[in-house]
Amino acid sequence: MHKDIKTILPLLKLLHNFPVLSDIKSSYLNHSWAESDKLLAPGEHVHSFEFLIQSLWSPIRYNLVVAIYSYEATHNGDLGFEKGDKLKILNKDEPEWFLAESLTTGQQGYIPFNFVTMNTVETEPWFFKNISRNEAMRVLLAPGNTQGSFLIRESETTPGSYALSVRDLDHNTGEGVKHYKIRNLDNGGFYITPRISFSSLKELVQHHSRDADGLCTKLVKPCQSKAPQKPWWQDEWEIPRESLKLLSRLGAGQFGEVWMGIYNNERKVAIKKLKMGTMSVEDFLTEANMMKNLQHARLVRLFAVVTQEPIYIVTEYMEKGNLVDYLKTTEGSCLPINTLIDMSSQVADGMAFIEQKNYIHRDLRAANILVSHELICKIADFGLARIIVDNEYTAREGAKFPIKWTAPEAINYGTFSIKSDVWSFGILLTEIVTYGRIPYPGMSNPEVIQNLEQGYRMPKPENCPDGLFNVMNMCWKENPEDRPTFEYLRSVLEDFMTATEGQYQEEP
Repeated sequence: MHKDIKTILPLLKLLHNFPVLSDIKSSYLNHSWAESDKLLAPGEHVHSFEFLIQSLWSPIRYNLVVAIYSYEATHNGDLGFEKGDKLKILNKDEPEWFLAESLTTGQQGYIPFNFVTMNTVETEPWFFKNISRNEAMRVLLAPGNTQGSFLIRESETTPGSYALSVRDLDHNTGEGVKHYKIRNLDNGGFYITPRISFSSLKELVQHHSRDADGLCTKLVKPCQSKAPQKPWWQDEWEIPRESLKLLSRLGAGQFGEVWMGIYNNERKVAIKKLKMGTMSVEDFLTEANMMKNLQHARLVRLFAVVTQEPIYIVTEYMEKGNLVDYLKTTEGSCLPINTLIDMSSQVADGMAFIEQKNYIHRDLRAANILVSHELICKIADFGLARIIVDNEYTAREGAKFPIKWTAPEAINYGTFSIKSDVWSFGILLTEIVTYGRIPYPGMSNPEVIQNLEQGYRMPKPENCPDGLFNVMNMCWKENPEDRPTFEYLRSVLEDFMTATEGQYQEEP
């Protein structure tokens, strides 16, 4: 064997888990490189060990990616492709749309960034990138998954390592998720228990799919996940009303009606149709432009607007509707306390982002939290309350004013701040833990105001953990500055979830 091959062979073995590099590996071992692979520029040849080292990183050097989902082109300028296709990235000037060339067809166009990956272990249906332990629990417990559903994720605590998360049914505690550390071997292999190791994550999965071999259950099927939403097309912000079809009314609120609809005959969206005169078009556009730039995984994404009255606000569609209504459904009313705390944690995460951006929601309650099929919670309607011109909504005596969610200083003096949002978050926690009960049950709005002035606070809801009730009371401190930050609340609720769920399983 050539001395260069002897030197590099151990490194080639380490590439076993990265199929995107398989062309490089096989080409070197066969002593031939084909320009048709498009891993070499025209006229380039391999003659040296040094060039091989350079070529091992050619997916980075040449910006090669692999499609993890199929994509159908729907705009003039975008590029369709099939799952598994290789593409070369030509330009990343747009953060969510990359200019690319298909190595299959040679065609060029824009592709959605979240449909491709450079590391093709991510093409495996069981591999979930950039997902936390809590998120793994959430998706595995979502509808569509059953005992034995599993995923492998990157470790949060040990960079370069992985963890296996498996849905299990415990006859004492019910449905839950078990987590196993996947440890790395010096030679590039993997193991959960030292008595058996594997050269790749794929081999590990195949073994435990045949036999639990110490796990809580054998691995039955990868965690179900839908393709992500493709990003909104770059220049579609103020859109014509004719591009939208209203299909079914989802509900009516204080601002108007909410509809499920279709944009350009191809994309399902939610459309908020505001009542005439609800707000000035100028104020709305100012606020909407600010809202458009507030992008976070726990905030409902604002896509586009129709600026002639009646104003339309076009956002991402969340299948299960608002949280307060969902908690009253047959499915929602059966959610375990861990899932309820997870939902609370998600809202705190989104509000921590709003806090970081020095923004205020002003109307934080379960009716303004939307829920996806996977039980992802996202905050909606942030900022709109500030520009409403309806006195029934803006004056504390108004029938629409959300007294029961509003902090005392905001009721009495109109002083809204992120700390008044914290108060509202404490009220929202009572809605979640009681499966959608109206706060201060049995009290009218004037009675709530009077009781708050005398220092009254809601008692602990039935079946509410003491730790969660302590969080509520922190949110209801009289002095706004004594209330915690949302960053603190997010941390406390995430820790609360981990503590109730349990740590990693012992080695099998």
